[in-house]
Order: sequence, then C-alpha cells, then structure tokens
Amino acid sequence: MNSVYGLPSVEGCQTHHIRINNFFGAVPEQSIDQPKHALGLLAPVASLLLLLLVSVTPGLSQSFAGVLTQHNDNARTGQNLNETVLTTANVNSSSFGKLFSYSVDGQIYAQPLYVPNVNIPGQGVHNVVYVATQNDSLYAFDADGLSSTPLWQDSFINPADSITPVACEPKGKRLIACAVYPIYGITGTPVIDPNTNTLFLVARTKEKGKYLQRLHALDITTGAEKFSGPVDITAAVPGIGLGNEGGIVAFSPLYDIQRAGLLLVNGTIYIGWAGAEHGWVMGYDENTLAQVGAISSTPNSSRGGVWQSGSGLAADASGNIYFASGDGLFDANTGGTDYGDSVLKLSPTLSVLDYFAPMDQACRAANDVDLGSGGPILLPLQQGAVPNELVIAGKGGDPCDSSGATPIYLLNQDSLGKYNPNQDQIVETVAGTAHGYWSNPTYWQGPTTANLYMAGLTTEQGAGDYLKMYSVSNGLISTTPVEQSSNIFTMGSTPSVSANNTSEGIVWAIERQDGLSAMPGQKAAILYAYDATNVSTMLYNSAQVQQRDQGGCGEKFQVPTIANGKVYVSTQNELDVFGVLGSSPAPNIFLSLPCRNFKAQAVKTTSGRWPLRLTNSGSAPLEITSIAITGTNASDFAQTNNCQSPLAAGATCTITITFTPAAPGPRTANVMFTDNAAGSPHNEYLVGVGK
Repeated sequence: MNSVYGLPSVEGCQTHHIRINNFFGAVPEQSIDQPKHALGLLAPVASLLLLLLVSVTPGLSQSFAGVLTQHNDNARTGQNLNETVLTTANVNSSSFGKLFSYSVDGQIYAQPLYVPNVNIPGQGVHNVVYVATQNDSLYAFDADGLSSTPLWQDSFINPADSITPVACEPKGKRLIACAVYPIYGITGTPVIDPNTNTLFLVARTKEKGKYLQRLHALDITTGAEKFSGPVDITAAVPGIGLGNEGGIVAFSPLYDIQRAGLLLVNGTIYIGWAGAEHGWVMGYDENTLAQVGAISSTPNSSRGGVWQSGSGLAADASGNIYFASGDGLFDANTGGTDYGDSVLKLSPTLSVLDYFAPMDQACRAANDVDLGSGGPILLPLQQGAVPNELVIAGKGGDPCDSSGATPIYLLNQDSLGKYNPNQDQIVETVAGTAHGYWSNPTYWQGPTTANLYMAGLTTEQGAGDYLKMYSVSNGLISTTPVEQSSNIFTMGSTPSVSANNTSEGIVWAIERQDGLSAMPGQKAAILYAYDATNVSTMLYNSAQVQQRDQGGCGEKFQVPTIANGKVYVSTQNELDVFGVLGSSPAPNIFLSLPCRNFKAQAVKTTSGRWPLRLTNSGSAPLEITSIAITGTNASDFAQTNNCQSPLAAGATCTITITFTPAAPGPRTANVMFTDNAAGSPHNEYLVGVGK
C-alpha cells in the first residue's frame, strides 16, 4: 500500500503508522458566524507562547526516571517518591490549579506516561508526556506546556482506506466493544523502556471488515516503528472451551479485549486480555517482537478475563508475573487448567507456579462477583512473619459474602494459598467496602507508618464510597480504616501518591461523577488531593474554583500521573495538567459542560438546539480565532454562535449545537476552539446515536 502524508508504510503491513501534526483535521480560518476583529493567526500564538513561558517552568529531579509503566512500577504501588515541587503547603486552591490542557482525538483510558529530558529531533530536549487514545492515536506532548501542538503524533488508522478503531456495534447476536463506548482503539496503558527509548502498546483496528490487534514498538523521540513492527497478535492453546476448533482455542482479536497495563520485565513484554471469550496472557521479546509464550486462563471454558480495572500485570524481583482473573470456571483444584476468579503466579515462561482462588469462587462466578475487577499490588519487603506479600480486592458483598463486606485479601507471594472450600489459606482477610472494587490500592511508607489507600463501591447500582486509609504494620493490614476522606467517590477511584521519599506525601485521586453504566458520561472529572498521613485532610479539589480548574469529562478507571511538579489527568476529550499557578494575567476558557451526549435521534432528522456557554474566566481578553466542528462525524453536527473576539474577562457567549445523524449507531465529533488561552485548541466532545 502507498504511504499516507508522504511517509513510508511499514513493510508487509497496511498503513497503520501515520504521522500527523494537526489533529482533528483542518480548522476553517473563518468559522465564527458573528463578526470579529481581524487579529490574524500570529498574535494568539505569540500570546500563548509568552503566557506559557512566564507561567510554566519545568522542574527536573536528577533521580527521577519518569513514570514509565502503569501505576509507576512493576509492583503497581502507585508511588512517585521523587516529587520535590508539590508539597502539602502549596497544594491548595490559592496556589495550585489547572495550568492548561491538550485536546486529543478520542477518549483516554490508558494512564499518561512521562519521560524527562527526551531529545526530540529538530525540536530540542523536552519533558514529554505520552497519551494514547481510543481513536488509535499516540501523542507526545511537551509535559510543561511549552508547545501548543504535539511534538509528534502517531495514528494507526486510515478511515479513507477503511482502517478504523473498532466500533460498538452488533456482530451476529453479540454486541462487541461496548464496555468502552463508542469506539475501542488503544485501551491498556503502554510501557516504556528508557534504555532503548521504546514505547510498547497494543492497538485494536477494523480493516476492510477484518478485526486485528497489533503490538507496536515506537521510538519515543520520533514515534517511528522499531524492531520491524508492528506484529499481528495471534495465539492458540489446547482446549475445548468456547470457540475451539478441533480441540484448539485461538485468540480472538474481535472478542478478546486488551485492558490491563502492559508489563516489561527482563526483556519481555507481557500483555493481558479480557473479553467475552477467554482470558489471555502473552509474552513478546522486546527486541524482536517475537512471541515467546501464551497462556489462557480458561482454555476449557470461557471468560476468566484479565482486566483488573486497567491495572497492569505485576512482577516480583525474580521476574515472576501476577494477575487476577475474572468470572469463569475454576477446576485447578481437581487437576484442570481453568482458573476463573483467581490470582495466578506465572514463571517468566508463563507456566503456572501457584495460585489463589477464594473459597466462595463458585458463588462469585455465578453472580458476577469476580475477583479480577481489581489487580494485585505487591508490597515492599515486610517486617512480619511473611516478608513477601500482595494485596488483592475485587467485587464482593451479597450474596457471596455473608458479612456484607468485600474481602481485602493479603496473600503470601511465596505460597499464595491455592483453594480450600472451608477456609482461605492466606495471611489475612480484611472487611472492605460493601460491594467491591473497580479500582486498585496504592501504598506509601510515611514518616511513621505505612498505609494502603482504597476507594470502592457500596451498592450494585454504583453508590460510591470514601477513600479509606489502612495502616500496614509487621506485615498485617489494620482491620478497619484508620482514616477516611470527607467526600465520597461516585464509582470508587485508583489513587496515586507523590512524596519526597517518606515526607510530603500527597494522595491524588480522580472522581468520575457519572456512574459505571453511563456511556460515555458528560460531567467533568474532579481531581482530589489529600494529606497522605491523614486522608481526612483534603488539601485541594478541582471543583473548589470550578471556572478556573474544570477539566474534561470524566473517564472510567483513571489514574493520576504525578511528575516534576505537575499532575496529569486523562479525560474523554483532553489531557488536563495541574500544577503550581503563575501570577501573570491570562485568559481562560470555561465551558458550561465539557461533553454533550445527545439523545438517540432518528436518522436524517435534526435534534433540538442545545446551548453551550463559553465564559472567559481568566483575567485577560480571550482572542478567539475560530470555532469549528471537526472529528469523525463532523457533518452530523452543526453550530451557530454569537461569540465575538476579543471576549472580555468575565464575559460569556453561546454556541448553539444541533445533531442530525447521517446513519445509525454512535456518532462523534468535537467543537474546536482556537484561541489565545493556554492549551489551545480547546474542545467540547459531542456524542450522539442515530436510530
């Protein structure tokens, strides 16, 4: 196939690696319906660069290697112990807030990754944050806001040639890809090897009616494919489970969904899959991308997926791998090879070394109370009788837990406990939240005590719970929380911790205000910060000064990334960046709602008019260069507006939007605002459904 945009395609593949510098397509120069002053394009850009240079300064720690993997390390502890800029004194609504945002072309489910001091050819040395989207894009952004456009961007699709992400659509009698709505592209958090400057990710595409998943190895300085990649992901193991042919179960690139964060250990990339058919873990040589092993958790049945609310596969110092599986058949105790609702320990070659299955596994499998909604976290060396431990908590409560509480299991890494129908053979069980965890714990050793931080759900309908803090002493977890937050997280949260070793600990957590069943949801994400020595002390939340700090619309299962004085928050429509505020006058865009979900609309009929209000909540005039609708289904949406430029500080204008679906199914677009506020272009994410 010929290359796109003048760049060579990967030999032997369709064109999946497309370098583009202008995301969302071209923006018309004259797209504001009302008259405006003729300011040209250079003034807003110059103002933006000046604003960024005076208000955003990179802070580099010599010992900080970056955030290179999901939840910071292979143990998945969620700690950054090299944070010297953010402290309990300066994280408050007076001195800390949203600095800027970067618009992206799709929802962000993967955690942002961060690498300091990356030499970008032709652009100098930058701190870089890497962001993957469900639209099969990977962005490299300047992490300090010193560039208003991506340093580079890869796209693995080409809609003009029928290469797209996988849509939420019927396939026979089954509905595919609807856990992530409305499209599935890159979902699991990538992993970076700083020794070779390589980022590894899995992208999911539909190509001329065929479904594919590919492992990409990308140069972090340019985005170029490495090691003769990408490679198609395939696997087959003996089994008589769902979809087998002649006693062989094959990996399904359509139904087996990559969700857990990727793991890199000792030169091998390990990848986990969930989905409707089987759970899988595969290993690939990081230098050749050759597959070195594959195992299914349910070869003789179905399900048993590895999703863990996005938490990465974990690894110990010996390179052994740990993960939790979802609902499915469990028969390992009778000599079988199916491990539903289990924690598995695999060797580097993916043979099963040990496992734990709770005594109520059969109840869990029958009632969708899977252990695998959470992932294991490996604790640092403990002083008690069991030095090597891990913590795992999934769904729970009625009808499987008579106590009405979800168990938090503390396991011995060296002897996980296997299965005992009468009593779990483990280190400890602690009564957690009422209905379970669609999230994962975070660990931190403070000045006097070590703690675990967790937030779950209290009801099946999605009522949230407080962020709870448990102490860890002599290898045991406190039987009740020692502290808890004053606020409730609607659907739980996976927190992260920043600290300067054992001091200045801050727990960060993101609240998605929409419930689990809301797809995709339209309320703003809220970033919270707490004193890590006592989470009842809230330091900050982004709703305190809403018009200044409101971010994009909240995404499920998001984990904050903290690096060099900034906090990076993934949303459905943008990457939000928080940090210590500058003092220079500046404009700021505040939208009355960051995303809009239109009701289902008959094809080729027009919805009612919806008003979106834009306020300049900053302290300087807002210069608006253009307002335009862009994106996958841009022609299905229309806008008129009364916005004039400049828009004075405190002033508001209205953009009126309608939806006219051209075809059935999900339809998406963005209203793009090009302006002189930090982070331009800004966007409003639009989702509708044609019927």
